[in-house]
Amino acid sequence: MENSIKSARPVRPTIRDVARLAGVSIGTVSAVINNSARPVAEDTRRHVLRCIAELNFEPNSAARSLKHQRISSIGFVVPDLGNAFFVDVAQGIQSVLDTVDCLLVLCLTWSDTRREEYYAQVLRTQRLNGVIYLSGTGLPSPSLTALATKGSVVFVDEYLPGMVSGIAPGIEVPFISSQNLIGARTLGQYVLARHHRRLALVSGPRGLWTSEQRQAGFREALAGAGIPPDSVPVIRGDYTEQAGRRAADEILALAARPTAVLCANDLMAIGFIRRCLELHVRVPEDISVTGFDDIPEARLLHPELTTVRQPGRDMGRAAATLLLQRMGAVTDGPAQKDFPTELCIRRSVGLSPPDDVVPG
Repeated sequence: MENSIKSARPVRPTIRDVARLAGVSIGTVSAVINNSARPVAEDTRRHVLRCIAELNFEPNSAARSLKHQRISSIGFVVPDLGNAFFVDVAQGIQSVLDTVDCLLVLCLTWSDTRREEYYAQVLRTQRLNGVIYLSGTGLPSPSLTALATKGSVVFVDEYLPGMVSGIAPGIEVPFISSQNLIGARTLGQYVLARHHRRLALVSGPRGLWTSEQRQAGFREALAGAGIPPDSVPVIRGDYTEQAGRRAADEILALAARPTAVLCANDLMAIGFIRRCLELHVRVPEDISVTGFDDIPEARLLHPELTTVRQPGRDMGRAAATLLLQRMGAVTDGPAQKDFPTELCIRRSVGLSPPDDVVPG
């Protein structure tokens, strides 16, 4: 019974089957499929094409593209598209792939380690020409390691420990980033210059490179102002609006309520501000709030969000260009791999109340 089921399954015809039916060599069939410079008699060409149609043979487009150094499909692994910054990165990637007539395959992981492993495994076996990887967990998986050894992986936005510097002798995974630490430090210094001394941090997920870099930048700003970083409350979030709302409930309940809260991304800052409004806590009169990323919603919020801009589309374009260069599809790589950030001063940060100003 099992053998009959197996034999009933349709078998995809191969180039060898076409050659056998046509009575020609595999090389001749390949020359017809690829329109190569190899001379093939017109009668033979028509005969091979009839055999291809008879067998319903479909050439492997990925293999053909690689042979001719053309790219047919690129995978983009990303946590979700609810974060507008990730959308900007995806649009930047697509704008480059449009120039080489390449398909972008989108893989949403929802920041789940099992989904990241699954997609890395699938992409490794599906003959995609390359992968741009934006991790939501910060954890390398065995399949990602195997995928990276092929040399056709580029990381964007998130660094995975042990993989960018080299996961095996002679193998390196390139990384497109922005200056998260500098941006967070500059933002913290701005808030401190507004005379705030009682602060709290809403950090990102533990282990993510962007989260740790931004927290390090905030800590540098605090230390530079003479505030012991360890004395400042830190609430861990997951970069979602819901995390910002939960952080607001926790921080607003503190006996010594901070006058300013530094959030590690815009979505958490938006959640924080919206929860404040529900609780009749005024921003920035009662508490100041900042974000990071400068997604479009930051400018639509009331009050508009003071934040740090990182160029998502430019980073996506750089990642796609770098990947195409590594695969030989283009000759020139990106002009920049580490992008500067920009402080965006708006209305969500006010002066600290007079009673909280530290003399001098």
